[in-house]
Amino acid sequence: MWENSDWLYEGLHGFRTDFSCDSQMFRVCQDISDALDVSTRLEGIMIDFSKAFDLVPHDRLLKKMSDSVADLRVLVWIREFLSGRSESVRVGTHYSEEVRVTSGVPQGSALGPLLFLAYVNDISRNIETKIRLFADDCIVYRKILNPRGCRDTAGRFG
Repeated sequence: MWENSDWLYEGLHGFRTDFSCDSQMFRVCQDISDALDVSTRLEGIMIDFSKAFDLVPHDRLLKKMSDSVADLRVLVWIREFLSGRSESVRVGTHYSEEVRVTSGVPQGSALGPLLFLAYVNDISRNIETKIRLFADDCIVYRKILNPRGCRDTAGRFG
């Protein structure tokens, strides 16, 4: 559904047909090569979002999806899929009290990765940098057009 409508951000490379870790790295390397061809400097950072799948708040996810899903039945089904979940911890033969789960996409499910993509889909909104994600690993980079405030490899600003 989302693949056909071009709704998903093109920088999301995980959990999608014809997108992979290789396609992400190819695009990043191509951007670096293009910048080098015209003597433009790129700077970037790599981020690994810790516990990203566990921390997706259900209420925000459902809000984002309600803004994009045309069929209300799909949204209701996803809300039901996420609601009513609980968890407890077992140590030996002892169990903790169950607590209600209000965040996280179910890992190991076929729907979990798609829900994660729906949640991070707007990551590039309102910023002027390139962002490429593969699951919860992220590369953020941009061209440096003004050398002021840019640190060289020797640690000097110039």
